[in-house]
Amino acid sequence: MSDKLKIAIIGTGSRGVSCFGQIITARNDIDLVALCDVNPVRLRAAAEILKVNANLYSSIEEMAANETLDGVIITTPDCEHYSCAKRAMLAGWNVLIDKPLATNAKDGKELIELSKTTGKALMIGFNLRHSEVLKRLKSFIDDGTLGKVFIAENREFYDGGRTYMSRWNRSFAKTGGLWIHKASHDFDIFNWLLGFPKPLRVSSFASVNVLDKDHLPFELEEGKTPGPDCNHCPYADKCKDKYVLEGDSLKLWGDEAVAQDGYVKNLCMYLSDKDNHDNGLAMVEYEGNIKVALFESFIGSKNDRIYTIGGDKAVAEVSLTNCTITITPRWGGEIVTYNVQIPAGGHGGADPSLFESFCKVIRGEAEVTSSAEHGLLSTALGQAAEISRREHRMVEMSELL
Repeated sequence: MSDKLKIAIIGTGSRGVSCFGQIITARNDIDLVALCDVNPVRLRAAAEILKVNANLYSSIEEMAANETLDGVIITTPDCEHYSCAKRAMLAGWNVLIDKPLATNAKDGKELIELSKTTGKALMIGFNLRHSEVLKRLKSFIDDGTLGKVFIAENREFYDGGRTYMSRWNRSFAKTGGLWIHKASHDFDIFNWLLGFPKPLRVSSFASVNVLDKDHLPFELEEGKTPGPDCNHCPYADKCKDKYVLEGDSLKLWGDEAVAQDGYVKNLCMYLSDKDNHDNGLAMVEYEGNIKVALFESFIGSKNDRIYTIGGDKAVAEVSLTNCTITITPRWGGEIVTYNVQIPAGGHGGADPSLFESFCKVIRGEAEVTSSAEHGLLSTALGQAAEISRREHRMVEMSELL
């Protein structure tokens, strides 16, 4: 291995370009030697935006025939994670998959076995584990400050989530459902905070309550049809939820790119075809009588993950947006609020830390922490929540694991 790691990115969308691409090009110990995407317009635009002289490939097979790589980062739509990771490991590359591992437990199990067979590292991009706030929260749990934890919740308000209904994320076929695409982060954090107890069963409820054709946020005018996307909609100046592409986004997803593959990133979120939810509730029962609940809302302008962790000695209340942790002792005493300092970088410094951990794995300086086995667990929990939502029943985890 040379002093500089040779890395490629498979999938030149937002996470590939604006996250990992920017992180890599800001470092002098990594070479971004290749980019791979099925859309040639987006591929060229990514190289232009990142200002790199990387080799450009339309397929993993073509890249494998021409490149010797230390690792690849997969940032494709979720439905391609399994196929891309499989081909990458067979090519002899270490792999970082931006969550989730796969869109179902069966494919996740196959990837784990392939990682063992090939000896290649398979790491999952759970960047929330690198949040300074959540790392501090975990330290309070691990050192016994809260005592024995028996109940936890996370209420997530995600303003940007409404754009899921404009892009590929709105599709169950592309994601396996938002309980996998979005909540795999959150299920993993519950698993990690609690020390990976065995999950027993899952229940969930989810639906589209707001982002549908009956809730357009403007009055229709005779002779003016809304949509199909925000850049071409005659009501864009009136719509409070408009999602207009501009600047680099137009280079990646503008009309020229659409002409190649038909993918429109900013369809009207109210009129688009969709079969994923804009809000939901999920509950998991773990061994040891531990219960957790996850609340998701993609409506409104609020952005935060608000955790409550209950133990037999104290309760912790956490805001990721405010970077605060408040500890309330069970039998009175001083209530303490910690204001956690966070570093620069995406997701409160978590993205650069995640990538650095992958580099250490490749160099043999560290073991994989966010493992494929952990990725399988969060995917299976998300799949169980999707089954529960769609079949209106409680799902036993033994059905999937």
